Amino acid sequence: RALDDLAFVIMDEVHYLEDTFRGPVWEEVMLHLPAHAKLVCLSATVSNTDELAGWIESIRGATGCVVERRRPVELTNLYAVGDRRGHRLHVISTLLDGEANSEGHRFDPDLRRGRRNDRGKREKSPYMTPALLDVLDHLEDHDLLPVIWFVFSRRGCDEAAEQLERAGARFTDSTEADRIRAIADERLGGLPTADLAVLDTSAWRNRLERGIASHHAGLVPAFKETVEQCFAEGLVRVVFATETLALGVNLPARSVVIDKLTKFTGETHEHLTPAQFTQLTGRAGRRGLDTTGHAIVPWSPFVRFEQVASLAGSKSFRLRSAFRPTYNMATNLLQRLDAEAARALLARSFAQYQADTGVARLEQRLARERDRERDLAATVAELPPLDEARVESPDAISDAISRLRPGDLVVDDDGLRLAVLGVSWRKGGRARVRLVNESSREVRWRLEELEAAPHTIGRIDLPFPMAPERIDYRQDVASRIRRSGAGHSARSRRRRTRRDDPRIALERTRNEITQLERRARRDQASIARRFDAVTDVLRTRGHLDGWTVTESGLTLAGIYHEADLLVTEALTDGLFDGLTAPELASVASCFTYEHRSPTPPPDPWFPSPTAMQRFQQLEVLSQSINAAERRGGVDETRSPDPGFAPVAHSWAAGESLGVLLGRNDEMTAGDFVRNIKQLTDLLGQLAANATDPATASAARHAGDAIHRGVVALSGSVQTP
Repeated sequence: RALDDLAFVIMDEVHYLEDTFRGPVWEEVMLHLPAHAKLVCLSATVSNTDELAGWIESIRGATGCVVERRRPVELTNLYAVGDRRGHRLHVISTLLDGEANSEGHRFDPDLRRGRRNDRGKREKSPYMTPALLDVLDHLEDHDLLPVIWFVFSRRGCDEAAEQLERAGARFTDSTEADRIRAIADERLGGLPTADLAVLDTSAWRNRLERGIASHHAGLVPAFKETVEQCFAEGLVRVVFATETLALGVNLPARSVVIDKLTKFTGETHEHLTPAQFTQLTGRAGRRGLDTTGHAIVPWSPFVRFEQVASLAGSKSFRLRSAFRPTYNMATNLLQRLDAEAARALLARSFAQYQADTGVARLEQRLARERDRERDLAATVAELPPLDEARVESPDAISDAISRLRPGDLVVDDDGLRLAVLGVSWRKGGRARVRLVNESSREVRWRLEELEAAPHTIGRIDLPFPMAPERIDYRQDVASRIRRSGAGHSARSRRRRTRRDDPRIALERTRNEITQLERRARRDQASIARRFDAVTDVLRTRGHLDGWTVTESGLTLAGIYHEADLLVTEALTDGLFDGLTAPELASVASCFTYEHRSPTPPPDPWFPSPTAMQRFQQLEVLSQSINAAERRGGVDETRSPDPGFAPVAHSWAAGESLGVLLGRNDEMTAGDFVRNIKQLTDLLGQLAANATDPATASAARHAGDAIHRGVVALSGSVQTP
């Protein structure tokens, strides 16, 4: 009844449908909307608009698709290159008439790297990453401020802002500095004096009054909100920000600089996708203020100009649904629908719509490959028997592998060159070869899978130190492979020989058919199968009786968390009962906290023996759930992480922010606030769903106790 008067639902940034956490929720909203409500979806980074509109029409009725290809403010992409010869700065257009600027290739880092001069020393490229101050001087001279400089590291943002301050840079006059001071006073007025001292507010304000700021998740929300207001008023001219500024805050600038085209994901360095690049450059150009926005990419020794131009010119942003049935979703569906109706609803999801479209395309490819298989089989049947002498023995292949050394260049079956990084031998004479190909992709060979001995065609010097897990290292290796010039004739011969052999073509075609058939089977009714797997786990854990939701299942329906099943069973098993408010906060934090640093986490420490005992019980429960998930073929629930438990306990017990951050050097104030807010949300859910009144009361008291100081000043609960 509350939605009877709902007329429109606007899904801004609808590309969030591919977000792991938000996407399924957004898609559920779209599936459950009342029929009379009109749906409006907006995005600047969706290229498969017809597919998205087709799905919306299938669930909502007649749908119009409006595509505007012109930006409200035109965008100019620029490439900035430092020059060691005379400390010059080259700034050129990345694209000319929509194509890569031919002048850009002369700056490519691998054109000269590795050459030796007459004295045998390696020559440095004359080009380099331009200095921060040089780029900012250029922007200021050409009236291209304010600028958002995207740096994919919190520390990098802060260090860049500090570097500008040390250099004496100032972008404000006294009137603007006074206004900045007033905004900061108003925004930070509610913070205790002790907290302001801990947060190094004085140094931060000094930079801000100069028109310089950083913006990232490590800052407390009050600091970020101050920066945002100052930037929106045109007072701050240079902001060093992580990509979160492009995703969640509407703060356009005249220019943006993208510091690097790779970012660390927590495990590896990955290239920006065209969609990510477009999201960042989308901040360049202020409607009503600028006729043109500017996006600058600085030169890097690990990125060729062609890659920069390709990103700048790309219009390919295919949206892929992240929708998947969860335990909470299943119990909520089955409270009001029977099994078949629930499956029918899930079959209407965008994820299944895309899977069905993909299956149709796979069937077309299968038909073509089966025709090709018949033709090749007929050709092979007419060939004379294969000369056994041409088949290499396992011993010959093993011998060739044993002779490989790091830096050797080899050719694979497709004629592609690879560099050997290392060879390891396992029990039973099993060899593993680690390589990098010309496309900077890591490749691993197993001795037992090789049909022919690798053909060595030359050598290169590998970069040092060895770091093949890093994308920039692999790119350096790939660049050296391309520069070597070795093996062009050999790889051409090998490629031609294998391509022309109908026996090999038949084998590959049959392998392709097998893979296509497997993919088609996997994608057919994939969402319904996932739903059945999820409900099987719920049944084995006692949350469903047949297709009826049990009492514990009703509790699960009220828990909205990525570890919903584990939280529910911890609650129904009494693992939160009998705890003090600080202890309950510490145990609950094991669900909300996740260690994300590449460095190993410290040994767990618990504020009380009771808290340690409850965590140990949580671990046993988690392992039991994971075992059921493995048996059912369901993605495993993340294990509880006790890394934040002592912090949560101390904060709930009234400890000061200064003491807490002093004990935890790796934790920023922003991380602290974010984790406390997520914990506050979970404590509220525990209070609402606990059947034991004492547990519900302790959860409420814990939530109230941690909502204070810098946390209380920072507004609503934040998502990860």
